Amino acid sequence: MHTVCGILMHSSLAVTTQGVPLGLAAVKFWTRKKFKGCDALKRKINPTRVPIEEKESYRWLENLRQSTALFGQPQRCIHVGDRESDIYELFCLAQELQTNFLVRTCVDRLAGDGGHTIADEMDEVRVKGVHRITVRDQNGKAQHAILELRYRRITVLPPIGKQRRYPALELTVIHALERGVPTGSKRIEWKLITNLPVASRKQAVEKLDWYALRWKIEVFHKILKSGCKAEDSQLRTADRLANLISVFCVVSWRIFWLTMVHRAAPDQPVEIALTSPEIQRLDQLVKDTAKSLNAKPLTRYIIKLAQLGGYMARANDPPPGNIVIWRGLRRLIDIQLGFELAKNCG
Repeated sequence: MHTVCGILMHSSLAVTTQGVPLGLAAVKFWTRKKFKGCDALKRKINPTRVPIEEKESYRWLENLRQSTALFGQPQRCIHVGDRESDIYELFCLAQELQTNFLVRTCVDRLAGDGGHTIADEMDEVRVKGVHRITVRDQNGKAQHAILELRYRRITVLPPIGKQRRYPALELTVIHALERGVPTGSKRIEWKLITNLPVASRKQAVEKLDWYALRWKIEVFHKILKSGCKAEDSQLRTADRLANLISVFCVVSWRIFWLTMVHRAAPDQPVEIALTSPEIQRLDQLVKDTAKSLNAKPLTRYIIKLAQLGGYMARANDPPPGNIVIWRGLRRLIDIQLGFELAKNCG
């Protein structure tokens, strides 16, 4: 008998405002001595009294620092995170690195002179605009929702136990609340905090659109886990497993990139996505449909690749998604490998 411990991975995905993934900007691997009972342990300690360097959440700061250094233009970067990244130390580090962040907040921090909280100030803010969005319920049916927008620049104070170490910050808080109570789904309520200025409804909607791009990291992880079967890997050491997952990350990025690039830049040449042998095999294996013939060259071959994975390519079908792309790419690689072996044997 022996104890088997897994590893955890925290990744930062770089995407454009159009949702095209550019690659991983930072990756952090780590493990725990204890996997079960961690939530119970949190209830026995005061997390605000523990230095950030001793917490697992320090990985957010490490990835922020690594990704900012990688791009070299911190002013152009917006680091987007969910409620797990609602960390005051992260806000301070972003200010130190002169970069930007947009985080979904879950902590009602002290504000102003310390006699009230952020929620108290936001309750005083009137609705400054509305924004109509389209959402889907659990059955995939499209529905419309109207969001009421409120925003204000607020002086945010650090936690009481850390006020000697960290300064107060001037941040913008954005609240987006769905008007009315929907049936069959949860009411949309986003509370965002950022160091970027918001002075109009247009700028507030822009920040909501940027935060919606956070879901791209979930899509990337889905490809990594379901498409590449990363969680099924069983290797002897953590180093070998980390190396294998690193390769899977490159493959997952390529699948995700193939899915999105032709939607954002259909006029690009097909050679940026596929090699000449891959293009030749697709021409030999897949017949053009009316949908692919009328498309730009890059989109045409992405559709052909997806057809290998089961995409029907009918006129009214939506653009191919990640699942048919990874199935098609897997088949194409196997076919190309068999072709090369047969050619060398002949």
